[in-house]
Amino acid sequence: MFMQQERADVDCRYNPRAKAQPEPEQPAWQNVFLPEGDVFRPLTADPKQPQVFGIIQSTRVLGEKTTNSVASVAFGENFGFWSRRKESSCDGMQVGLLTGVFSQFDLLSPATQLVNTDFVIGIPFSWRMESFSGRVRVYHQSSHLGDQFLLSNPSVNRVDFSFEEIEAILSLETPNGWGRVYAGGGYLLHREPSNLDRLKVQWGAELRGPEVQAPVLGALLKGGVVITPIIAADFKTFEELGWAINANILGGLEWIKVGSTRRLRLLFSYYNGYNPYGQFFAQKIQNIGFGLYLVF
Repeated sequence: MFMQQERADVDCRYNPRAKAQPEPEQPAWQNVFLPEGDVFRPLTADPKQPQVFGIIQSTRVLGEKTTNSVASVAFGENFGFWSRRKESSCDGMQVGLLTGVFSQFDLLSPATQLVNTDFVIGIPFSWRMESFSGRVRVYHQSSHLGDQFLLSNPSVNRVDFSFEEIEAILSLETPNGWGRVYAGGGYLLHREPSNLDRLKVQWGAELRGPEVQAPVLGALLKGGVVITPIIAADFKTFEELGWAINANILGGLEWIKVGSTRRLRLLFSYYNGYNPYGQFFAQKIQNIGFGLYLVF
């Protein structure tokens, strides 16, 4: 197995026990402006996790028994404004801004029509204490159908769908970060339509395999590149949808340049449940696909 070199920056999202230098006997608390990364690991398999990805999917609408090819793309990130952490440690807290844009395109339609876009913005608060971490966030989401899609589908009943939600997640990781479980839920503070039920429950698990040197890139690039297999599963259930379980499962490979916090992932995905995107929230679907994910 390839022995990973010590990285210049400690990425507390994935290496919570890593130390940039020996820890003092009585570590001091430090205020950090515009901190790198986060003290809470992003939810890899959550379809609405703010991140950057491009996925090609075969989507089957179960009620209509139709199948289509869909491209799903996202652009978003959690941007840290301020963090307070123990010196030479990942223990601490952080507050920032989350933004995300999630769009779906019909690949079989003329000019690859935009079907739907969800816009997300909010404030996340996260904390960590050794293997325990948590995230509370308040955010707004609004959903919008594409103009060409509406013109081509005049029978579609457009819904003004938006909400503000408060959400909390608690996570427990193994000492070396190779495994993780999490659980939490959400409550709609305001919603449109106004008769939507308010409650959500969410849970999941993630596994990361051993890091090995990438066979080609590891030799070509200075410092080396490591590769690791990952698998993640996220489950959600909503009061509005009768507490049916919606499952998203991802698996594949992740590449990391030694000394960097950036990651490239090639993941295969399977989704079964109600559509996680916008105005089609009451539509039950199955997705099978693959895509590229960028972690900054």
